[in-house]
Amino acid sequence: QVQLVESGGGLVQAGGSLRLSCAASGRTFSSYAVGWFRQAPGKEREFVATISWRGSNTDYADSVKGRFTITRDNAKNTVYLQMNSLKPEDTAVYYCAAKTYARSSYAEDYDYWGQGTQVTVSS
Repeated sequence: QVQLVESGGGLVQAGGSLRLSCAASGRTFSSYAVGWFRQAPGKEREFVATISWRGSNTDYADSVKGRFTITRDNAKNTVYLQMNSLKPEDTAVYYCAAKTYARSSYAEDYDYWGQGTQVTVSS
């Protein structure tokens, strides 16, 4: 069992930066791939980024490539999402999720989810 808690969301102006954290409980967190997803009001949840259990492989949605960076520190049981050059269209609730084995960009592949953290980007 893995429990996930996101933090680091907030209100930022366009062009600004935020770093989200996803803190996990469970001794075997290092064996899980982790993904970040987001959901804006009235829209479906969408993939943002994912990282392999070792941290050596990552994937990003086209909309965030070059602006967002996903990393992990298994010693701290934490995954981060560094978000730079934020745009108003990045406004959403951001969720982290964990799954065993390979990373995935599909929400339905993930077994564990956090409660989400709100990110609001003003123009």
